[in-house]
Amino acid sequence: MKITTENIRVNFQAKEILKGISIETRDKELVGIIGPNGSGKSTLLKCIYRVLKADSGAVYLDGEELYAMNAKSSAKKMAVVAQHNYYNFDFSAREVVLMGRAPHKKTLERDNADDYRIVEEALKTVQMDKFADRSFSTLSGGEQQRVILARALAQQTPALILDEPTNHLDITHQIMLMKLVKNLDVTVISAIHDLNIAAAYCDRIYVLKDGVLEGEGTPGEVLTPELIRRIYKVESEVVYDSQGKMHILFL
Repeated sequence: MKITTENIRVNFQAKEILKGISIETRDKELVGIIGPNGSGKSTLLKCIYRVLKADSGAVYLDGEELYAMNAKSSAKKMAVVAQHNYYNFDFSAREVVLMGRAPHKKTLERDNADDYRIVEEALKTVQMDKFADRSFSTLSGGEQQRVILARALAQQTPALILDEPTNHLDITHQIMLMKLVKNLDVTVISAIHDLNIAAAYCDRIYVLKDGVLEGEGTPGEVLTPELIRRIYKVESEVVYDSQGKMHILFL
């Protein structure tokens, strides 16, 4: 699926947070959004997954304007792994993942055996099947993040939106999550704060700073010492390992 934003502008208390952002994904591409804290990454993603309505501009899913479709229709096209996930009730991990099946259900339709099979597969995929009956609120931040990813997988959409998905994860599960996402064969847009994660897994990267688009291209084109100095105000060196993989060293 192709996701496009066209001249997205967002204002908050007389401050312009996003200043006309236009990005585009190709089908089944992993696109990273990078930039310093406060650059507008999460705000842009919220506009894409319709938690926040832009003051002007538009979002298109395969050429169809986002607000021309109802929320259930867009939820069949796009699943979300947000930064923060709170529930007022004491749901089990399995029940949280079952919520991902909601867009596929009619009003008051009960969960069936197929739904439960999909949920169990999603929990196994993120290595949380042994925690299925645990209360979501008792899980660590990293475990909760993996359950939320399982919920997105259970939604079975052609696109996935991730807001800094490796937050709270140890290095083992950071690599597991990014490898999993990379191999899903769906379109992915992800806000990423770790530049080495972006270098390793993104097909293309967009750079935001102060609500302005400052660069776009492949990791090799974008993640240069010059851009890193300009955007993050730090010195760096780009090196390649014995397998030809790119790494950024901060000096």
